[in-house]
Amino acid sequence: MTKIKAVGVKKTFKVRDGKKGSKDVDFAALGGVNLSVKDGEFLVILGPSGCGKSTFLDILAGLSEPNGGTCSIDGEPITGPGLDRGVVFQQYALLPWRTALHNVTFVLEAKNIEKSLLEENAKKYLSLVGLSGFEDRYPHELSGGMKQRVAIARALAIDPEVLLMDEPFAAVDAQTREILQTDLLNITYNNKKTVVFITHSIDEAVFLADRVAVMTARPGVIKEIVDVPIPREKRFTEDIKFTPEFVGIRHQLWELLKEEVVKSQETCSKCTIEDCNFGDKNEVEEVGK
Repeated sequence: MTKIKAVGVKKTFKVRDGKKGSKDVDFAALGGVNLSVKDGEFLVILGPSGCGKSTFLDILAGLSEPNGGTCSIDGEPITGPGLDRGVVFQQYALLPWRTALHNVTFVLEAKNIEKSLLEENAKKYLSLVGLSGFEDRYPHELSGGMKQRVAIARALAIDPEVLLMDEPFAAVDAQTREILQTDLLNITYNNKKTVVFITHSIDEAVFLADRVAVMTARPGVIKEIVDVPIPREKRFTEDIKFTPEFVGIRHQLWELLKEEVVKSQETCSKCTIEDCNFGDKNEVEEVGK
């Protein structure tokens, strides 16, 4: 059953041209994305910097509107943010004056729920992400991995049907990243969540995904979708990253992606638009991980 459907989604921004005295120009981020995500599926979007991955996720979250095309959940058009979707960003976005517990309760405080029930619910989700005993810690007292666990707990606390994640582990160290990947896979599998997850890392994509959608260079469209037929249960119990199956899928994704990375860098080298941060010079190194 289809949970999320995007048909011909386009997004263009007005930005300043780098030439002196020139007018604003159209900057096309998405060129017509067509994508279906199944109910309960873990779908990873992989693509070069500036291809529109985060823009597309913002549209799914209801934080931005497309200039063309449609996005729907369960057949209903997305018209804005909703409690059916939890969002986890690359930056932790925690409130520094609130403890871990009250950062999680924050998303539910608009509802008329007793404080004791709010805190009980928050403790449940903090426990789910391995933070029992850290409820009273403030963000500055937590490590980067712990902060991201709080952000995940906060997104799960509203019990969303869909979890939208924009490079949530990019800012943590490599060891913590691997632990968080396994924990996330376990949590979403056991709680039957539909996940759309953005990453630059091919290894992360293969480890997490049921399917990987590879995007082209800007303006981004879906170039190809690759199945990852490795059972989720096997990923919890075995080191699958050295299996021929994992290596083969990784190679397939890299072959699809590296051409787009080069195109993205070539486009950026010719770009005259002011304040354009698309096209990371270290992109080839990053996506090859």
